[in-house]
Parts: sequence; C-alpha cells; structure tokens
Amino acid sequence: MLDTTRTGDAERVEFRQEDATRWSLRAIQRVNVPRGDVFHFFSDAANLARITPPELGFHIVTPQPIAMRAGALIDYRIRLWGIAMSWRTEITTWNPPIEFVDTQLRGPYAEWVHRHRFIAVTDGSTLVEDYVQFQLPMGRLGTIASPIVRRQLRRIFDYRRSAIARLESGIGNRESGIGNPREPIRIE
Repeated sequence: MLDTTRTGDAERVEFRQEDATRWSLRAIQRVNVPRGDVFHFFSDAANLARITPPELGFHIVTPQPIAMRAGALIDYRIRLWGIAMSWRTEITTWNPPIEFVDTQLRGPYAEWVHRHRFIAVTDGSTLVEDYVQFQLPMGRLGTIASPIVRRQLRRIFDYRRSAIARLESGIGNRESGIGNPREPIRIE
C-alpha cells in the first residue's frame, strides 16, 4: 500500500507498508544550497531541535558538540502525546557528504532506521532525502496505532520541510548563527 502527499515537484512524503508490521517513509525536498553545506547542517545534531516540532519537547541529552562518526551514540528526550520518552540512536553509516544513517537502539519504536541522503542536483542545489524503515512495538497488535503514527510522522516531516525552507538561506552561511539551537523556528 502506498500513501503519498505531494507538495511540489521535488517535495513529497510517502509511506509504504512493507509487510504486516513494518512501514517505510520517504520524504524528499530540494534546497538551493550546495550539498557540502547541507550535509554540514544536518550532521550537527544540535540542528535537529531546530527542525523538530516544539510540542515534541525534543532535547539532546548527550553532551555537545557530538563528534559525528560511525558508532557515535546520541541520547534524546522527547514527548509523544504527552508521554516523556528516552531515545538512543547510533550512527551506523557515516559517508560525508553523501549520507548518514541513524538507528534506534532504544526508543518508542520496535525498529527505526533513518537514512539521510544528500544528492547534488547542481553545484548550488541539493535534494535532501529521508528514508525511514520503522516498526511499531507489540507486533501485529501495534499495527492498530499505525494510522495515528503515520499521521504524526507526516506532520513531523511537513514541519521539518517548512523549517528547512525557512532556514535555507542561512544553511550555507556558517557565520549566520543558523546552527544555534537556542533560536526557535516559528512555523505558521
């Protein structure tokens, strides 16, 4: 089953049911920023808070700055539907400036593997692709919540797309303070 939303030629969020309990999500967005600068922005874990909806109460617990590399561990706290949760991911693939993968070791999902890929479209523009394989806890019983979870994930990735679009002009300017997670992004 494919569930797709298109918001433009190069922007969409797709969900695909891979088997009875496993889903995949693919979100793409084109930004007018060179690939190296986009990778630099995304590889700074502090910037994740800037592109995550505020109601998730996203907070990085791991002391920063985090040396990003294969094997790096990152601990977060989030709130899902008002419930505080700990989340730990490991960077399982590190291939600058092309891609990196974070894999949940502990958190709200039975499985969560998130590949961030950066495709140079031209010298000055990049296609940002997020591909997530996820499985809800409790096997087939957990699939009852899949419509709610997909709706929440769509909202998170829509928010992320809007935040990135607002930040786009500052991503390539490392002197702009764009990486300062204390500056909230307001999406209306």
